[in-house]
Amino acid sequence: MRKMLSSGVCTSTTQLPGKVAVVTGANTGIGKETAKELAQRGARVYLACRDVQKGELVAREIQIVTGNQQVLVRKLDLADTKSIRAFAKDFLAEEKHLHILINNAGVMMCPYSKTADGFEMHMGVNHLGHFLLTHLLLEKLKESAPSRVVNVSSLAHHLGRIHFHNLQGEKFYNAGLAYCHSKLANILFTQELARRLKGSGVTTYSVHPGTVNSELVRHSSFMKWMWWLFSFFIKTPQEGAQTSLYCALTEGLEILSGHHFSDCRVAWVSAQARNETIARRLWDVSCDLLGIPMD
Repeated sequence: MRKMLSSGVCTSTTQLPGKVAVVTGANTGIGKETAKELAQRGARVYLACRDVQKGELVAREIQIVTGNQQVLVRKLDLADTKSIRAFAKDFLAEEKHLHILINNAGVMMCPYSKTADGFEMHMGVNHLGHFLLTHLLLEKLKESAPSRVVNVSSLAHHLGRIHFHNLQGEKFYNAGLAYCHSKLANILFTQELARRLKGSGVTTYSVHPGTVNSELVRHSSFMKWMWWLFSFFIKTPQEGAQTSLYCALTEGLEILSGHHFSDCRVAWVSAQARNETIARRLWDVSCDLLGIPMD
C-alpha cells in the first residue's frame, strides 16, 4: 500500500564520477537522502547547511555508507544574504565545475519573522535565498554544461499567490499561506530561469517531493499531529528524494526544462504558476530586492 502511494522511483543508472553537486539543507530529510545518492554515484557533493556541526555528522555518515570521501560541508544560511555570498565566493574559489545544484532547503509555517535582510522568512529563505544562490553560481553552471538546477517546491503552490504589494507579509500574514506563496515562487522562478537559460546547456526543474516525514513541520504542532495521524500514508525521506534525483540524473530530460515534476513525471501546476507575466515580474522584483542588476 505504501509503495502504491509513494509511486515514482528514480531508475536512472547514471554515474557521476568527476561531477560536482551542491545540495542545500543536506543535513536532514530529503536533502540528506539526495546527497547520499549523489555521493553513492561518485559525485563530489557539497552539503550546504546552516548547522555545520550537524552537517559534519551527516557527511561522515554518508562517507561511511557510500565509501565516497568527497562529501564536504560548507556553511550556508539562506536567511542571510551575506552568508549566501560568502558560500558562493568560497565555492567558486574552490571548484572549477558545478554540474548539479539542488535547491532543497526550506522553512514551513514558521511564526512571522524576518531574515537578516528584512525579508519575510518563507519568501526570504525558500525563494529569495535560492534565487541569489543560483544567480551567484550560474556562470559556473554554464561553464560546466550540461548541468542542472532542481528547485524543491510543493503541491501547496496551488494555494499560493504572489502579492507584490505584500511580499514581506507586513500588511497581512498567515503562516500556512506564506509557505504556499513561497512554493509558488519556486515554480515561477524555475520557469523564468529555463526561459533565460535556453540554449546555454543548463536546464532547470521544479519538483513536488510528496508529503514527507521530515523536520519541515517542526514549527507547527498541528502539522506534526497530522503527520503522526497519517504516518502510514507519508513518504520516507528516501522516497521523497526520488523526484529530485530523477530530475538531476535522468538522461534526455533537457527538452522538459522549466517543467514541474511529481512522482518522477511531469505534473500539473496552477494557473498562477503558468503565468509568464507574474514570473517575469517576480524575477525583476527579486533582482531589485537582492541588488542584482536586471538585464
